[in-house]
Amino acid sequence: MTLAPLQNASFAIQIHVAIAVLAFLLGGLVLFRAKGDRAHRMAGKIWVVLMLVVAITSFFIHTIRLVGPWSPIHLLSIITLWSLYSGIRAARRKRILEHRRTMQSLYLGALVIAGGFSFLPGRIMHEVFFDGPHPWMGMSLAAAIAAVVLWLAWRSFLARRLSA
Repeated sequence: MTLAPLQNASFAIQIHVAIAVLAFLLGGLVLFRAKGDRAHRMAGKIWVVLMLVVAITSFFIHTIRLVGPWSPIHLLSIITLWSLYSGIRAARRKRILEHRRTMQSLYLGALVIAGGFSFLPGRIMHEVFFDGPHPWMGMSLAAAIAAVVLWLAWRSFLARRLSA
C-alpha cells in the first residue's frame, strides 16, 4: 500500500478520492441506521453535498478518453446529479419509499460499483492499495472494506425479509 499515486495525481483526483471516501463512509451510516430523525436528515444533507462534489470533480478528471476528454464514467456523473435531485424531491414530497430506493441505488451504483472499478489494474486506487512496499496492508484493508459492505448489505436484506 502506498499513497504516492494519489500524491502525484491531479488536484481534482485528490479531492474526488477524499470526498468519495467520506461519502462512502457517511452514506453507509445513513443507509444502515434509523431513518427519519434529525440526525438522519442532517447526515443525509451532508452526504448529498459530498456526492455533489464527487460528481462535479469527476468532470475535471480525464484519464480515460473515449469521446474527446469524456468517458462513460461522466455519464454516471450526470446520472448521479439527476438521482440526487430525484431523491431529494421524493423526500420533500414524502414519497419515502421512492427516496429510499433512489438513495440506496445511488450509493450502490455511484460509490460501491463505480468505486469498485477504480480498483482495476492500471487505475490509481489499484496502485494505492496493491502496490508499494507493503501490498498486504492494502489487500487487508480492501478485504475488510468488502467484508463490512457485504455484512451491512446482508443485515439490511435480512431486516427487510423479517419485517415483510
